[in-house]
Amino acid sequence: MRAVRILDTPEALGEAVAAEIAARLTGRFLLGCPGGRSPKPVYAALAWMDLDLSGLVIVMMDDYLTEVGGVLTHVDAAAHYSCRRFARDDIQAVLNAGRPKAHQIPDANVWFPDPANSATYDQRIAAAGGIDYFLLASGAGDGHVAFNPVGSDANSQTRIVDLAEQTRRDNLATFPDFRNLDAVPRHGVTVGIATIAAARASGMVVWGADKRRAYTHLSAATGYNPAWPATVWAACPDATLYADRAAAGESP
Repeated sequence: MRAVRILDTPEALGEAVAAEIAARLTGRFLLGCPGGRSPKPVYAALAWMDLDLSGLVIVMMDDYLTEVGGVLTHVDAAAHYSCRRFARDDIQAVLNAGRPKAHQIPDANVWFPDPANSATYDQRIAAAGGIDYFLLASGAGDGHVAFNPVGSDANSQTRIVDLAEQTRRDNLATFPDFRNLDAVPRHGVTVGIATIAAARASGMVVWGADKRRAYTHLSAATGYNPAWPATVWAACPDATLYADRAAAGESP
C-alpha cells in the first residue's frame, strides 16, 4: 500500500508521522532513523507524546567515516556532523527528556552500522525481527537515501560507500557548520536499498521549497528507481510519502 499525504507545515507533517509511529509502537520496536534536518519535526512531535519508549530501538541509517592508519572508521562522535552525536543529542535525548526513567530509550537500544564489519548490521536487524518502521529522507540534489548514491543496486545491503559529490553538497545544507565542500567527508557507512525495502512500513518525509524536485521524483514513483535512490520508499510494502505544501509546490 502506498499513499501520499500533504500537510500545511513541517510541524503538522511531524505530528502526522509521529502519530503513525505511535499507533504502531508496541513492545520491542525497531525504528530506522536518519540524521539531518528532515526528521527533526517527527522527533519533536514524538517527544511530546506520552509513550513508553523503553522497547524502542533506534536503528541509525548511516555515519560519516574518516581514514585512520589506512582504515575507515567512524568520525569523532563529538563532531557536529557525526550521526552518533545526532542520535545521542537530537533523537535519544530529545525523546527521553521529561520522560520517566523506566520509559526512556536505553543506550543499548541505539544502534549504528559498524564500518569494520558492515554486513553484520543486516544480520543484527534480522535477528531482532526486522525493522518495524523506517523513517526516510531524500537528498535534495540527487535523491540519495542514507548514503546510497545514484545507481545503488536494489539488492544492496549495509556497506561502505564513496560519497557522491552532489550528496556531499547536499550535506553542506544538512550540516551548516561545514566550512566548505572540502570539509565534508568522502566516505560513509550506510544501510542498503534492500535493508530499507525490507521494513514492514516506511514514511518518507520531504519539506521545504528546496525539496520540490525531490517531491516530484518521489510522488511519481511506482517502485525503486536507481536514478533517484529515495524512490525506495515506494518499494516498501506499507509506505507513505509525507510532504508539506512548500515541497509539493502548493499554496497554503
